[in-house]
Order: sequence, then C-alpha cells, then structure tokens
Amino acid sequence: MHDFIAIGLGPYNLGLACLTDPIEGLNGLFLEARPEAGYAWHPGMLLPTATLQTPFMADLVTLADPTSPYSFLNFLKETGRLYPFYIRENFYPVRAEYDEYCRWAAARLRTIRFGQTVSRVEYDEAEGCYVVHSVGTDNGAVNEHRARRLVLGTGTPPHIPEPCRGIGGDLVHSADYLANRALLQSKESITVIGSGQSAAEIYLDLLADAGADTYHLSWVTRSPRFFPLEYTKLTLEMTSPDYVDYFHALPEATRYRLEAEQKGLFKGIDAVLINEIFDTLYLKSVRGQVATRLVTNTELRGASYDEAGGTYMLDLHHEEQDRGFSLATQGLVLATGYRYQVPAFLEPVRDRLRFDGGGRFDVARNYTIDVAGREIFLQNAGTHTHSITSPDLGMGAYRNSWIISEMLGRDYYPVEKTIAFQEFGAPDGLLT
Repeated sequence: MHDFIAIGLGPYNLGLACLTDPIEGLNGLFLEARPEAGYAWHPGMLLPTATLQTPFMADLVTLADPTSPYSFLNFLKETGRLYPFYIRENFYPVRAEYDEYCRWAAARLRTIRFGQTVSRVEYDEAEGCYVVHSVGTDNGAVNEHRARRLVLGTGTPPHIPEPCRGIGGDLVHSADYLANRALLQSKESITVIGSGQSAAEIYLDLLADAGADTYHLSWVTRSPRFFPLEYTKLTLEMTSPDYVDYFHALPEATRYRLEAEQKGLFKGIDAVLINEIFDTLYLKSVRGQVATRLVTNTELRGASYDEAGGTYMLDLHHEEQDRGFSLATQGLVLATGYRYQVPAFLEPVRDRLRFDGGGRFDVARNYTIDVAGREIFLQNAGTHTHSITSPDLGMGAYRNSWIISEMLGRDYYPVEKTIAFQEFGAPDGLLT
C-alpha cells in the first residue's frame, strides 16, 4: 500500500518525486508509460538554440528547497558545466540542457517505474484505496498497485485543428517537428500554422534555408500580430500565491473569460526571438527577395490533401477584412498547441471526481479534483481554476509543496502565502 501513486512523469511529477525522495514516512510510486531510454522532455522541439522561457531557478526543486541535491545547479556541478553556465551569464537554460537535467534527476530516483502504461483506475471501498492497473510496455505484463491518493501528471496531448483531422498526407504537429524536419525541407513549400513560441521557433529554424532553390516558407497566425510574451515584473506577480487565491475565488464564468484573455501571458513569443526573426529576414533581404510569407489575422477554416500532387489546400479567412482565400503548400506544420483530455483510465472512478459547468475538472484550491477534496491531485491542466500559474514551470515546486503538505497534514516545505506588492482584489472597507 503506497501513500500515493503519481501517474505520468513530466516536470511536475518528476519534481514531486525529487521533493518526496528525502521524506521519511511518505511512500510514493511514479508510473511512466515511456521506457527509460525513450524518456525526454518535448523531444520534437529540442532545437539547438532554443531556451526555456523561465529562469534556471524554475527547476524541479529550487523554489521549494534550494538545498536539494536535485537542483539544476547541482546537475551543472556534477556534470562539470557549472562554470561555463556562470560565464555564459544567461539565466535561461538551453532547452536540450533542461531535458538532460530531467533525465539526470529521473535516473537518480528509486521510486520511478518506466514502461508502465496505466490502463484503468478503480476504487476499493473495503480498503479505502485506489487500485491502479498498469501494463508493461515491453512485455505486456499486467501489474496492480494500491495507494491512498493519486497525483495526475499525464500532460496534454497535441491538438490537431478540426479542419486537418483525418485528411491524410504527412502533416506534422510541432511535437514531432525535429523527427520530420528533413522530410519537410525536401518539399517545395512549407506552411507553419500557429501563434506561439513553438511556431516562431520552427519558422526561424526553417527560415535559415528558405530560398528560390530550396523551398518557400509561409507562417499563418490567427493572432492580429506576433504577440510577445508579457514578461514585465509586475505582470510576473500574477504567478504568485496571492494571484492564485484571487483567481480561484472568482466566479466560474469570470475565470473562463479571463483564461481566454490571458493566453498572451503564457503563450506569447519571446521578444528576443521576434527580433531575431526580423533580423534574419532583413539580412536575407539584402541578398534579394526572401522566399517567405507572414500572414496575420488569418484563421484556418478548411483543409484538403491532394495525394497525387502531394499538396495541401488550406482554406483561410482574414478576420478583420472578413475575406476568404486559399493557400497551397506541400509541407504543413501545425504548431497548434496542446489540449488536456481526461484520461480514459479514470472512467471507473468518474463518480469520485468533480467537474465544473464547462465539463472540465473542478480543481480545488489545494489542487484536488475528487469529491472528498483530499485524494486525487492534478498537475497542470488548471488554467481555468488556477490561472497562468498552472503551466508555469516556476510554480511547479510551489504546487508540489502544497500537495506534499496536504498528504502529510503538515508543512514539510514551507508554502508561501503572500509575496506580491500589488493587491489583486477590492479591499475590505475604507482605504486610508
């Protein structure tokens, strides 16, 4: 009988594994479907120069326990890279380096079981525990695990827009970009669809080789402009316990409206990257016309694939002009993000889960989604309840500190209550 079982091993559950490792009397088990050799963090987007959008302190553990042996700085020290990182004088780790750090941490933990695909979760009323059934991905062996609590960290699958579902061809989601880059670059034309950081990184990566003798490159975005990530310091205070308290207490309809309005606060493009794209365009234009097209304010409304010609026909609509047009392209990259789906393995315990009016998990302030409010915790997937802090790497250690406190019934890692200078809600009574 485990105290908890964590399903999925993204950065948040991996951080939980690191933070619970030294705690005596808290017996956890972590199940991950991928084999250890195939474990990676967003492998399709590990471009050589891409960096995190959060500083190195937003690692697996530091903001909960700066002395942890699982910190990013300790990883650098143990791998002989601490001084080069210091000399680099850049707080933002290279994304491939962060992936290496996650694999380094995972390899040091004894509570992780790789190659275990969870098939279903049931509840044993007699024992008062959850029964997690998993299947070994290498041998098909069926396993049964029991725990008082669950922590869900299954991540979000790639989102394919409705017009592109089932149309055939070799379209690529950004999650699989690197594995398909050579194939894309063998075509005469490539179109990137998307508005965020991944779309911008892929566009810049492909732009370097775009030309009359290689391929024509288009970037189509529904946004009215190429929005930079809002990263000023008072805005960053919205990734704080103070703002979570404020946001979570708002009416459901208000939270849903704000969720839609705040996408630019965590889905925008790094300003440095936007400027690098422009500079690359400028330098290429010195040598002549650039084989590229940037299209804003434009929504993808339809798509078809001509197998004989190996060409996609995209039906596009310019929002401000309310005018439709078409674009033909051989290569198609969908940098259209990810959307959470309730895991099918939870269906046997659906009656123990809370859902809101929109059909999404009703996530309590303490990150639980079960009717008792103390048994099943959710990592990420809570922008509608916990705002932009939900996908923020820097808030992962904070959330895990809270989850650990809930499981222990006491604070092990002190949970900050208030850190912001600003007030997010209306004050009580008269201001003086």
